[in-house]
Amino acid sequence: MSNLLAILRLELFLSRFSLTAKILVLAPALVCLARFALVWLNQAGQQARASLIGADEFALAQAQNAYGQFVDGVNTGLTILALLLAAAAAYDFSSERDIGSIRHVLIRRAGRASIVLAKLLRLHILGVLSLGLLGLAAWAGSALIWDFGPVVEDGFELISEQEILYEIHLGLLMAVIPLPAVIGFGVLVSVAAQSATQAVTVALGATLAMDIFKALLGERAWYLYATFHPSVLDQSYLREVSRLVRGFSDVLVEDRFFIYNGWIPLVSVVVFVAAALLLVSRRGL
Repeated sequence: MSNLLAILRLELFLSRFSLTAKILVLAPALVCLARFALVWLNQAGQQARASLIGADEFALAQAQNAYGQFVDGVNTGLTILALLLAAAAAYDFSSERDIGSIRHVLIRRAGRASIVLAKLLRLHILGVLSLGLLGLAAWAGSALIWDFGPVVEDGFELISEQEILYEIHLGLLMAVIPLPAVIGFGVLVSVAAQSATQAVTVALGATLAMDIFKALLGERAWYLYATFHPSVLDQSYLREVSRLVRGFSDVLVEDRFFIYNGWIPLVSVVVFVAAALLLVSRRGL
């Protein structure tokens, strides 16, 4: 345990000067804010046309509701964060092995397992920081441009703010649960790969491949952790929350989906970390 804490302190100290760590923490929030800016510019043009030819008032009210924009912004940020975590985890161990710095840590009586676990903890800490900054940026950006409130059509409240907040909290929880599995998969690839370039290529390639093929697997895709975090071809519950907070009532999600969402990422991260620890103990560094 003392070795693990010492290595973790070293990893956190090095993160202060790491460009990769700064990108990992800042990029999701910046992408979220950039999305808000583009949406606002697009809406400004649409409103100008609507004032001339007339438009559906309910559609305009949906566009101006900050809750829907907040969810979309967070969804975009989490998509970027998942890719960055996979790439950073794959690059971390393999790059230090390539330049030989891992050997210097081992000479100082740090166990191989301690090094891997310290890198896992470091990536989780950076992920939490990135999530916190993303949440603040999404909330501040959406509040600055749009208005928070219930969804109302013709004086009838389709969904209240209390229900909206409940769905947002649930959607965020379901979207964040798979991120440790993303990190675990990246670390496993980092330990198994022959070089840092190979590790990043395999990690990102596999992540995108799972994203593409999960749509063809039906319910069998529920056994993939990648099904549950926001992605380019999104099947996460947070995507459905984006529709729910806008007042759409045709969203149907099976209860089993939440069970798989809770357990499959947890099982996946245990398998990935166990495999990484077994592999690092057997291969030469």
